[in-house]
Amino acid sequence: MKRSRFSEKQIIGIVKQQESGVSTAEVCREHGISSATFYKWKSKFGGLGVSDARRLKALEDENAKLKKLLAEQMLDNAILKDVASRKW
Repeated sequence: MKRSRFSEKQIIGIVKQQESGVSTAEVCREHGISSATFYKWKSKFGGLGVSDARRLKALEDENAKLKKLLAEQMLDNAILKDVASRKW
């Protein structure tokens, strides 16, 4: 996945700048982002503080690791069932 050129702190600052009364188009033009990106950030980071965003990122990373482990275990289980079902 492509890394963002903005940190969580910068993204939260951009969202708060728009919430303080600056138009969305002006904020997007100033920071060089599309309005779709801005609204995606707003849905994800709106109302969060910097520490909350870091915690969210850590939880997402942990969740991705656990999903990968689960997929590997399910694959191993399917292989073992396939081997066990064959007649020797």
